Amino acid sequence: MNWVVVVPVKGNPGAKTRLGGPGTDRAQLADAFALDTVAALAAAAPVLAVFVVTGDTVLGAQLARVGARIVAEVRDPADPLNAAIDVGLATAAAEFPTAHRAVVTGDLPALTADDVERALALAAHHERSMVPDADGTGTTMLLALAGAPISPRFGSGSRAAHEAAGHVPLALPARSGIRRDVDTPADLTLIERLGAGPYTSALLAAASAAPHDAPVPTSAPLVPSPDRPLEK
Repeated sequence: MNWVVVVPVKGNPGAKTRLGGPGTDRAQLADAFALDTVAALAAAAPVLAVFVVTGDTVLGAQLARVGARIVAEVRDPADPLNAAIDVGLATAAAEFPTAHRAVVTGDLPALTADDVERALALAAHHERSMVPDADGTGTTMLLALAGAPISPRFGSGSRAAHEAAGHVPLALPARSGIRRDVDTPADLTLIERLGAGPYTSALLAAASAAPHDAPVPTSAPLVPSPDRPLEK
């Protein structure tokens, strides 16, 4: 079964405010999370294309290098996240009209291609499905088979909203990288124990090695880890 995936990426210094610390540090972490997420999606065998919707041209260029197709964000102040996803879904459907569709949040630094393939295999048995986050109230992945309606309702209480719209929760373990989005320092600590992807790992290693008051090199997220190559 062939899938296309849409990933909304905020990509600005205001991202991930709940992580704390200076805005530049948070922005670098958010960028690294997105890079690891997209790299894992692009490496999954059933994924035909990954469409990233973002207004950040610099990050967009980096994401393109790990396999993303960049879609320009159209700002909707009323509901920017779901509006961006709708733009990505329309673009993906126009290019791959017979493919199945998925939406994935861009903050899954422990995601692996195996996680993605396992979720897509389960999703093949449901017209519409979803992956709840580890807390059980949010959504990290929303899926629909070709021809089935899909209406993203990401935000507070998204799991209940998506279930009410007919999306069946997929039975994936809470420790799976596909359920482990990062919003808080505690989330990030757990990701370090589970094993982050190469971009997040490189950034965290650079932060640990640097003097306490020294800035983290902005190029750190672009250094792949030899233990987890990006090639498909």
